[in-house]
Amino acid sequence: MRDNQIKWLLRITILLLGLLTVFVFFKLYSIWAPFFLMFKAIFIPFLISAFITYLLHPVIEKLHRTGMPRPISILIIYLLFFGLLGYGFYKGVPVLVNQLRDLSENFPQFQATYNRWIDSIHDQTDRWPDGIHDRIERMFEQTEEWLALTIERVINSLRSLFDYVLLLAIIPFLVFYMLKDYDQIKKAGWYLTPRRWRNEAIQFLKDIDHSLGSYIRGQLFVCLIIGTVAFLSLWFFHVKYPLILGLLIGVTNIIPYFGPVIGAVPALIIAATMSTKTVIIVVIIIFGLQFIEGNILGPLIVGKSLHMHPIVIMLALLAGGEIAGVVGLMLAVPIVVILRVVIVHLAQFRRQH
Repeated sequence: MRDNQIKWLLRITILLLGLLTVFVFFKLYSIWAPFFLMFKAIFIPFLISAFITYLLHPVIEKLHRTGMPRPISILIIYLLFFGLLGYGFYKGVPVLVNQLRDLSENFPQFQATYNRWIDSIHDQTDRWPDGIHDRIERMFEQTEEWLALTIERVINSLRSLFDYVLLLAIIPFLVFYMLKDYDQIKKAGWYLTPRRWRNEAIQFLKDIDHSLGSYIRGQLFVCLIIGTVAFLSLWFFHVKYPLILGLLIGVTNIIPYFGPVIGAVPALIIAATMSTKTVIIVVIIIFGLQFIEGNILGPLIVGKSLHMHPIVIMLALLAGGEIAGVVGLMLAVPIVVILRVVIVHLAQFRRQH
């Protein structure tokens, strides 16, 4: 019994020392901040390159298994990916800039439409009990604050993007060498991992890839299709700002359950400033896209690769949105999947030792 008490005392002491170390570390921010900024400037392009390599490598391996030499497979997929990406930026950025400029000029009109919607909801709920009415008003106030904060973050992110143009320009080169030396990188990781952890580390990475890899690749592909179809549909029916709305609908589609609603609201507000007919068309387009995604693309491409209950996913989204806004919503599910694998492996490790 005494040994057990000593163990618990030792654990609490280690925990307190760890928390104290973290506290002192953040208090010394002014000292290590320049080193952190330098590390961040190097790490971000490397992380993006590693993610792109992770996405493209399975496609290259499938092409290689058909009998095509691996260097040729890498070159074909590499040129297709960055060629299409570069062409999209070349053609899309001028259109996007013009639409953003026009959107900013007409923003008061859209804001007036939004305010009329809020006033209408306010009038309809005015006769409800005070508690419910106050909660609805508070909910809309919080939503407005969240939207304002999100727009500010997006603008700041776009501004800071130009500060990293040169660093981001090296991403294609990093991706090429990572794809070319993929096996050597795996070997280096193998030798750098302590010998007694190698088998567990390999199984851990395999489980993460099995749980998350197909979901991420499938979800990104579905978002690309949904965003493209949304853009073409809105453009065909002459809805304003089809490129901006298509990008927004495609990007927010990454977020399970809540994404379609977030992407639909701006489209409906813009449609409401045009005509009732346009609103009906946009509603039909959005419902059509969600039907295609939920009944065709989702089951066919993504499937049930997560093996997670919807309640867990929703709780993860709520936590992610509270912590980091829209970015948190996008990263919530992958982080929970990784945490689940970590917990399973830690439990297995404890049982074995």
